[in-house]
Amino acid sequence: MVSVASTQGEGLAAITAGLGPDDVARVEQAVAELEPLYADRQILSGQNALQFAVSVATVLTALNVDAATRIAGLAFEAQMLYPELEEKLEERFGKEIAELVGNVRQLMRFHSLSFQPQNQEVLRGKNAAQQAAAQVETLRKMLLAMATDMRAVLVRLASRVATLRYFAETKQENEASAQYARQTFDLYAPLANRLGIWQLKWELEDLSFRFLEPVTYKRIAKMLEEKRLEREAFVANAITRLRTEMAAQDIRAEVSGRPKHIYSIWNKMRGKSIDFSELYDVRAFRVIVDDVKTCYAVLGIVHDIWT
Repeated sequence: MVSVASTQGEGLAAITAGLGPDDVARVEQAVAELEPLYADRQILSGQNALQFAVSVATVLTALNVDAATRIAGLAFEAQMLYPELEEKLEERFGKEIAELVGNVRQLMRFHSLSFQPQNQEVLRGKNAAQQAAAQVETLRKMLLAMATDMRAVLVRLASRVATLRYFAETKQENEASAQYARQTFDLYAPLANRLGIWQLKWELEDLSFRFLEPVTYKRIAKMLEEKRLEREAFVANAITRLRTEMAAQDIRAEVSGRPKHIYSIWNKMRGKSIDFSELYDVRAFRVIVDDVKTCYAVLGIVHDIWT
């Protein structure tokens, strides 16, 4: 039997971080109820059900969502494995979570029906790409319109991240992983972008790119890894210097930095027809301030430091 502790190194802490004592207890109780149900069951992707549920909740925890959303992330797959649970969800977890799980399942059913081959119009001619893009955009809008609770969309995005992470961890490169990746590129990454959830957008794009263009992905990843220590040192030093300069001018701000993600780098290489060795824009920094005036003041500091 797979336990929460063995699924995640930090156990329950990975899915309860940032919650108060009462909410931590709610999540722990949900895990206790769901663990025997998931036990040795597998979901459609082939992943152990408990591992998947905890992975979804871990992604949601990183977004700092409330306890109800995390519990819905843990519980929605149970309704797929045990349809008879639908009528008992409210009794077990309360009305809010039962409705949230129902909303997630509705989104999943709609997506499944929309992507069935018999429902896909065959497009031909020079306008096929535009028509296909328009159809996917319509699907995104319909998904958002159907979500009476936007937290359900977050759970759906988190579940897709969890599935693609599993494919990556188990090194699956097959028709199924490619299909998931294509759907993610077309629907879920743009949806995350539309909602402004950048961390999910970046990861969804990178994971999808990994399965759709494995050779290119691995080539760029290798080149990035070769200079990883250098990039990390640059980011750390740049953040320290920027914070020091802003403090000297009594500017309060949140500063963060990261290496750019692989798909973004590939897009820039392709768009500018340049080689990786010619690409210098492989790092990104974010400075969050209180107002526009301060934003321009920080921009002036940045220009003074880096010409």
